[in-house]
Amino acid sequence: MSYERFGEAPRRARTRAVLMLASIMLTYAACNPVQVRTVVAPGADISSRPTFRLLPPPKLARDVQLKSNDPMLVNSITYRRIRDAIRSALEKRGYQYSEDAAAMDVAYYATALNKLDIRTWDYGYGWHRFPRQYTEVYQYKQGTVIIDVVDPVTHELLWRGEGSAAVSDDPDKYAQELEKAVNKIIEKFPQHAA
Repeated sequence: MSYERFGEAPRRARTRAVLMLASIMLTYAACNPVQVRTVVAPGADISSRPTFRLLPPPKLARDVQLKSNDPMLVNSITYRRIRDAIRSALEKRGYQYSEDAAAMDVAYYATALNKLDIRTWDYGYGWHRFPRQYTEVYQYKQGTVIIDVVDPVTHELLWRGEGSAAVSDDPDKYAQELEKAVNKIIEKFPQHAA
């Protein structure tokens, strides 16, 4: 019996264990592809606000040509689908849609372009009470979806959720990916305190 041969079994077992772990991690990543980050403003009492409305995308603040399936382009398929997904997801969390006198305004950013630059859109709200990072991020990778909840009176940001969707030239497929991202983001939004 050779010592080299004796060392092969543990080496093969380690290799199998590493391959199995890698397989499990890939399976998990495939099942949960949307990574979500959220942040809330200090003292924001979101769950006691019963109603919301969706803000229409503002006019472009920069000279940018949007793709025909861009979710920020009014009347595109993805525009309607992302707005419906946001509304539906918030209603599932116990909030009511109200076009008039809503307790929260909801804005979103998403794009089919290579990069999402949120400075392209100016909804008109501020960050006065919001915890700021040391470096402000304006550009996000393609497929990023950002949902902001804003106080309609003070126009201050109360909550931000960020996730990503796989971008496709097929509007239907892209809309499905946007819906997945929206649902994952809103899952992190506080449940309404009924």
